[in-house]
Amino acid sequence: MAKVPANPKIYHITHVRNLPQIVEAGVLWPDAKRIDMGLDCDVVGMSHVKRRRLLEIEVTCHAGTHVGDYVPFYFCPRSIMLYILYMGNHPEIDYKEGQEPIVHLQADLHSVIEWAEKQQRRWAFSDRNAGTYLARFFNQVDHLAEINWMAIASTDFRDMVVKEGKQAEFLVYESFPWRLVERVGVCNDRVADQVHRAIVQSHERPQVTVKREWYY
Repeated sequence: MAKVPANPKIYHITHVRNLPQIVEAGVLWPDAKRIDMGLDCDVVGMSHVKRRRLLEIEVTCHAGTHVGDYVPFYFCPRSIMLYILYMGNHPEIDYKEGQEPIVHLQADLHSVIEWAEKQQRRWAFSDRNAGTYLARFFNQVDHLAEINWMAIASTDFRDMVVKEGKQAEFLVYESFPWRLVERVGVCNDRVADQVHRAIVQSHERPQVTVKREWYY
């Protein structure tokens, strides 16, 4: 298994139409908070998986909390979930706009952990999709080696071991501050313009970059 990268990044994907609400609030909310607050947004996930994350899958290193209580991030761009959205043929996803409107919110893993520790904010990571019953959860930096970093870096996920490992997640409890987003990666210039308009009033304006290699 590959060594832990020296400077790993984490990536949250969302629809570009959600950005104005995120910027105004100054935070990303997890599904549990979003539902409690009655917030409307463009949801791009599978409803039955989201329900399982909210009600069934406990983050075992923080007893009493569920995956849906956390803001989720992948350890790579160009995720398997993005591929599903790109294909647009999954029977359990109503979303049909493809990958173009999906943006990547990039943050630095170690900076996020440092912030969370100072704020006494719970965080964790899983060794595979956090919405599965087989996921293992950790909350210590020393356990980052439990992640399959070769799978994270792979662009071919037909192998089941790679497919599982590539879906590892980093989780931040209750909310994630917009100011920790260091880059917004987008598919093309048109979406970049939408992002610029969404963040123009924000005091925190991360770099906006067309990263075509982050897409299919």
